[in-house]
Amino acid sequence: MTKRTLLSWSSGKDSAFTLYLLQGTPGVEVAGLFTTVNVTHGRVAMHAVRSDLLELQASATGLPLRKLEIPYPCSNEHYERVMSNFVDEAKAEGIECMAFGDLFLEDVRKYREEKLAQAGIRALFPLWKTESHRLADELIRKDFQMIVTCLDPKHLPRNFAGRKFDEQFLKDLPRGVDPCGENGEFHTFVYGGPILKKQLNVKVGKIVERDGFIFADIDMEGA
Repeated sequence: MTKRTLLSWSSGKDSAFTLYLLQGTPGVEVAGLFTTVNVTHGRVAMHAVRSDLLELQASATGLPLRKLEIPYPCSNEHYERVMSNFVDEAKAEGIECMAFGDLFLEDVRKYREEKLAQAGIRALFPLWKTESHRLADELIRKDFQMIVTCLDPKHLPRNFAGRKFDEQFLKDLPRGVDPCGENGEFHTFVYGGPILKKQLNVKVGKIVERDGFIFADIDMEGA
């Protein structure tokens, strides 16, 4: 019997590769995606991808998307209330598992497992303890198409924003920067690859600084 599973979806490479792995996992049925969206700015939390582009991406996966709206700034109490309501609804709809693209953060994993266990839902972590260099190489080898949407200027120069995540990008990373940005150095948007039924034709717009981070605005060609 397959386990109906929802995937935490950031629009970036880790969640995209998690979907790729889940789709090849016997006994798992990916029933949909869920994403926290900053309603103040109409963008994916952290990754800063516009909500309309997120919806196009999700449509290209062929999976339904649930957007969980949170304000900016958002208190931890408000976030937990939104997530708790969503988990209860998912359980009532027959969801048995929720999957996440986390690799290394033990405290985050424990938090997710404990919260979901309270609702009788199992947490899945298909990428857990995957070595960053290996994951980066696999993403490129499997022909995922990714672009950097957000970076922390304390770790990366401004000109890395809007760059394609490819072999040259990895070669150009400064010493000490995780190749998958697992320490918060950068975030990505996936616009092509084996999980999408069609590639999204995207372009890079303005590069702006906000709240101490550098963002590349991504849009569809012709928009």
